[in-house]
Amino acid sequence: MPLPAGVYRADHVGSFLRPKPILAAREKLNTNDISLEELRKLEDEHITTVVQKQIENGLQSVTDGEFRRAFFHIDFLQHIEGVERQGSLASTNVTSHGMTPPRVVVVGKLEHPKPIQVADFKFVEGQVSTTKASEGIKHTITTKVCIPSPTMVHFRGGRDSISTEAYPMLEPFFEDLVKVYQAEIADLYEAGCRFVQLDDTNLAYLCDEGMRGEAATRHGEDPQKLTKQYAALINAAISKRPKDMVIGIHLCRGNFRSQWFAEGGYEPVAEVLFKELDVDVYFLEFDDERSGDFSPLRHLPESKTVVLGVMSSKKAELDGKAAMVRRLNEAATFCPRGLDQLCLSHQCGFSSTMEGNDLSEEEQWAKVRLEVEIAKEVWGSDLSA
Repeated sequence: MPLPAGVYRADHVGSFLRPKPILAAREKLNTNDISLEELRKLEDEHITTVVQKQIENGLQSVTDGEFRRAFFHIDFLQHIEGVERQGSLASTNVTSHGMTPPRVVVVGKLEHPKPIQVADFKFVEGQVSTTKASEGIKHTITTKVCIPSPTMVHFRGGRDSISTEAYPMLEPFFEDLVKVYQAEIADLYEAGCRFVQLDDTNLAYLCDEGMRGEAATRHGEDPQKLTKQYAALINAAISKRPKDMVIGIHLCRGNFRSQWFAEGGYEPVAEVLFKELDVDVYFLEFDDERSGDFSPLRHLPESKTVVLGVMSSKKAELDGKAAMVRRLNEAATFCPRGLDQLCLSHQCGFSSTMEGNDLSEEEQWAKVRLEVEIAKEVWGSDLSA
């Protein structure tokens, strides 16, 4: 069975370390010493470079590196009408750097007055076409768009973060949220996008016993019921996608400056995740013992694919090739079709927030090259097969 279109044996989650000029420009933006237009022009220059580097280093799925974002989710969500960023979350999971995640609040009716990611997609698609033409590349290269899962509007704040004036009852809130995502996906499809990845921390956080307890208190219901509710929410959000659009989902336990926020194996959510969620491919974090063992993969249907994040984007040193091959083969024993259902990646991106993980750009690309090398050793030179 072939891989879903746009999925590759050597794949990645989406974000790359921000170049220093972009970080400096964002600081200037905060002090009004640079305009949004000037920042975007600078981002264009560096996105052009990161597209070329992804292709040069062997990747066939290409993103903008999330260079236009400070946070993987906030910079998308705040463009939904009715959503605002307000302060930080109250959380027991505070990093040693003193960061708590920003808080999104629903202050009015949710609407989608205009596309959010279309212009960004078109820019990357243009750079891919230019690079392919200049380098004489014949194989397929996919422009992937990464957007936060719709659960990101609800999980962390719950009822307290949603205006009771705009939404006295929560059912209309979820209905409007679904419509926003349906509209964005439709706009992306019309622009030519055929692969969308939903980035979701919440289904992974519901694997953590402590966070399950917090969720039960915050939402006033059993975490397992919330898991099923989120699967239904995501399914509704993607339900109108055309048949030739592939949807992936990435589950993450936190990735701020090489730190994490949650732990726990996938078993508490595995059956819902694999049997009820109507996505084509899963990007799953499996880089260390925090993620548990591979046994939850026994629930994986034959028709679906997992991009196995056994490599680590959090550390500078290279993962051991033999260890990665061994772990891939171990995971394959739980999959109905074995290795044929698996691909390889790092557990998360290299820069889920603009600060990035604790490694250099040179070390980042060395890790990408090693990943491609391992994938070719395991599956052969055609990474789309």
